[in-house]
Amino acid sequence: MLHCDQDGRRRWKWALGCGAAIFLMAPTVPSALAKSVATTASASIDRGKLAVLPDFIDGVLAQQIAQREVAGAVVTIVHRGKVVMTRGYGFADVDKGLAVDGQHTLFRPGSVSKLFTWVALMQQVEAGKVDLDADVNHYLDYEIPPFQGKPIRVRDLFAHAVGMSDLSYAEGEWEKEETYQSFLKSHIPQRLWAPGGEISYSNYGASLAGYIVERVSGEAFPDYVERHIFQPLGMMATTFREPLTGDKAAHMALGYALVDGRFTPKPYERYDKIMPAGSAASTAPDMARFMLAMLGNGAFNGARILKPDSVHFLESNSIANAPGLPGMAHGFMVAREAGPRLVGHGGNTMDFHSYLLLAPEAEFGFFVSMTGRQGSYGARTELSDAVIGRLFPQAPAARWTQAGAKPPVGAYRVNRRDYNKPADPAGDLKVSIQGEHGLLVEGQGRKSYWEQIGPALYEQVTGARIGGPYDRLLFYGAPGDPRMSFGAQPHVTYHLVSPSRK
Repeated sequence: MLHCDQDGRRRWKWALGCGAAIFLMAPTVPSALAKSVATTASASIDRGKLAVLPDFIDGVLAQQIAQREVAGAVVTIVHRGKVVMTRGYGFADVDKGLAVDGQHTLFRPGSVSKLFTWVALMQQVEAGKVDLDADVNHYLDYEIPPFQGKPIRVRDLFAHAVGMSDLSYAEGEWEKEETYQSFLKSHIPQRLWAPGGEISYSNYGASLAGYIVERVSGEAFPDYVERHIFQPLGMMATTFREPLTGDKAAHMALGYALVDGRFTPKPYERYDKIMPAGSAASTAPDMARFMLAMLGNGAFNGARILKPDSVHFLESNSIANAPGLPGMAHGFMVAREAGPRLVGHGGNTMDFHSYLLLAPEAEFGFFVSMTGRQGSYGARTELSDAVIGRLFPQAPAARWTQAGAKPPVGAYRVNRRDYNKPADPAGDLKVSIQGEHGLLVEGQGRKSYWEQIGPALYEQVTGARIGGPYDRLLFYGAPGDPRMSFGAQPHVTYHLVSPSRK
């Protein structure tokens, strides 16, 4: 979950990757993971690089705490069935001088929580209680009308291909108490396109997945995930319940505002209205156990939560918005197709910024969560990029020098927004031609430069470092509907809304 506003006018807390301003600051899926033409040939990890990785991360975090508004962080890395490192950084409580305890401090993983929900839904598929190709209405006690005669199928939830508008609310409206079951029924989003096609990230769809689990299992969602995922894996600190109580509350890292240059603590964030989409709180060791289970084909330490085929399904491709760029797996997002294949999920609340990545072929997993202010969102992505760039380096693609038609440029608008409200042109991406084979992408005062590597394909230059990241930008779509997608944002696409007249 990612809060999209950056200007202090806090609206809504429902997003994972939301558009121009956020993208230019830091891609939701770390850009080091975007598909590259030149990739490593094997999934092996250099042992020397892995051995010094903890010290490398220590150095990066020290700099980020000093310069990137990071109050506290946890990082855990697993490889070949073992925990390589689990460390805490900075402060869980700045005013009290309480340091983050890498073993016991809880952080909010945001939309990384959805991975637990997808696992729970796959458990019900395994049990024969849910059919991937069934209309979701078959499992509900209310009706979601079809669009163009097509119902939303269960598999469309996994792909974030439900064809719905996003929803947004003012802060005060969000704070009104309402169960997620009630919220789902009273806030069915506007239908915009047929399900199973264009991807537009949907917290509503993920919440619906959790509700289906609750309906078919007969267990309240937070009870279900505790009994069937957390307890079997020994994730005893992890919960979807809000607010926290007892030891969990005592070990929870604080979220912060930045007031006159000082961290000011904020109340515990509540996501009751979309509980299965992002309400979890967890520790780094618990997240390590979950990664080890997924890398262990659904089993960890003698406990099995999924069959190997179900794990493969979650990590395998579903659909993609842009041909040739990474798309959605099933619940996971594809970060890189090969060299090795990487799947992951980002998570952002207003106060916490997290990322989980798996490289199944390399038996590698990485999780980071940070708290602080807006700079910590970019820091989360920078650290993720740096780790992947060191362990799974890529080379930049050869530059395209042939003459050809120029891509349609102008203002592009993300497809993920609340269509019941007027669009805000200030949030559009402004794309312009630079020379024969370059592009400038602008949004909310930030600029990035891209160079052509194919007929309609560009690679990011701004911010690139040796080994990556090298994000991709592709122009595609029908003549009447030009589109643009980024490799680092498989969960959304952008539509041309104002062509340049130059």
